[in-house]
Amino acid sequence: MQSSAPLKAFVFGKFMPFHKGHEQLINFARQHCDHLTVLLCVSDQEALPAEVRQAWLRETYAGQPDVEIQVLEYLESELPNTSETSLAVSEVWADVFSRLLPECRLVITSEPYGELVAARMGIRYLLFDEARGIVPVSASAIRRNPAAHWQFLPASVKPYYVRKVVILGAESTGKTVLANQLAAHFHASLVAEAGRDLIASSDSFSLADLHAVAQEHARRIRQAQTGSSPLLIIDTDVHITLSYAQLMFGQELPVPPEIYALNRADLYLYLSPDVPFVQDGTRLSATDRLRLDASHRATLRRYNVPVVEISGSWEVRLQQAIRQVEVLLRTTLPGR
Repeated sequence: MQSSAPLKAFVFGKFMPFHKGHEQLINFARQHCDHLTVLLCVSDQEALPAEVRQAWLRETYAGQPDVEIQVLEYLESELPNTSETSLAVSEVWADVFSRLLPECRLVITSEPYGELVAARMGIRYLLFDEARGIVPVSASAIRRNPAAHWQFLPASVKPYYVRKVVILGAESTGKTVLANQLAAHFHASLVAEAGRDLIASSDSFSLADLHAVAQEHARRIRQAQTGSSPLLIIDTDVHITLSYAQLMFGQELPVPPEIYALNRADLYLYLSPDVPFVQDGTRLSATDRLRLDASHRATLRRYNVPVVEISGSWEVRLQQAIRQVEVLLRTTLPGR
């Protein structure tokens, strides 16, 4: 007796951005077919790149052979770009889907136009949670304010929308204290400085140690940017590691592009060395602090990193930093 052919189905959408409501839809669809195509529809007029949205889906469903991610890039001058329920629009899109996915016998959507699409294609239709009761959010609401809907973003999407603030400066300028204060004030996630944990003393380390610091710090950022907060406070970054390599060894430390990309931030606060120097037994001398400061600034200029200078007393520094972060949080960043 021959077994029946596997049932192929599809869901479609813009996934701009992909959120947990989409995830619920896809998981529901998987329960009703043997193979699911997730069709990502990308207009030429949309700012959010296709490759970014595709990466979100691929990461979420990596290792799931029953899920296939397919991209349809189209011109709005040729295909209607609307989510309104319309027989004419549904039939236009149904004809496109029939050409792209001729083997699919089932379509699943959360929109009433899905039934019109299925009827035109001559296939089955399933409606999923049209009222958005399971995951009460929409992509448009997330686009307006990602931070307010952070809990509805999958781990694959959060790094795109997280705001990163890096605290920089020479030794004994209060980086760790300020990073902790900002994280507490804004209820943000915190990335602690890896160098303090991996290198016991600033006057005794190797290039291999600096490589390890860069790797570990990037790992911490990668983990923290998918956490519970849309704001990430980072105590120092890879530029400081690069500066130490240049100052202490006269060498450029090779940093893989993916590690450098993880360290890229939206705001860099640089702490001036205008506070009393405190020797805790692990630091260079007060004179070397000034050499470090010059080296750090030169490195940041070399990498075209824009910094905001923070100076004055400890309380003044905190208030300056808070104001800068507040400005960042009120700013709509390009593409986000």
